[in-house]
Amino acid sequence: MRAECYAASGPLALHWAKVTAGERGTDWPTFTSSIANLPDGQLWRHNQAGDLPVTPAGTVDAHKLGQLVHANAGRRGFTYSHHRDTASINWIRHANNWGFTVNLSANNLADADMLADHQAGPVVVVLPSTQTSNTRTPAGRPVVVCPATQRDDVSCATCQLCARQRDVIVGFPGHGTRKRVIDIRLAA
Repeated sequence: MRAECYAASGPLALHWAKVTAGERGTDWPTFTSSIANLPDGQLWRHNQAGDLPVTPAGTVDAHKLGQLVHANAGRRGFTYSHHRDTASINWIRHANNWGFTVNLSANNLADADMLADHQAGPVVVVLPSTQTSNTRTPAGRPVVVCPATQRDDVSCATCQLCARQRDVIVGFPGHGTRKRVIDIRLAA
């Protein structure tokens, strides 16, 4: 796990450790079955931390992703991915085309341009903790600062921007116990 990952400490890290240890969570077939049993039109988020399932080689597991996309049919699932290899990008493109929104996660504004050039799906980017206004990437693409990070009356459930296919990039200012590490990395 990267040092700046917000899931590397705090309550989420404690939860994630229990999942990894097998004390919480479930197996993949039970998980996908629970998604398939959600009401039609239900908004849901896959992963609060982590990424898409992978093969032993470290690429997106196309079979499991296909099962997830199939389970999501009629629902409004979304997630985020740091996968960059060609095969994974292609499977992410398919997932987006088939109705499961996979946001490509960029490490900075230039990286956001590179990911957007793939045209595989929507892009999100980490921003300095002090970035509170909308901005643009070096190539001129618009970046909207996540509304839920700016207003107390907005949440992922009410905003739903990351759950949609879109051209605008969503920016997440660094936050939590890792925001200083993020700010240092982005300034380099």
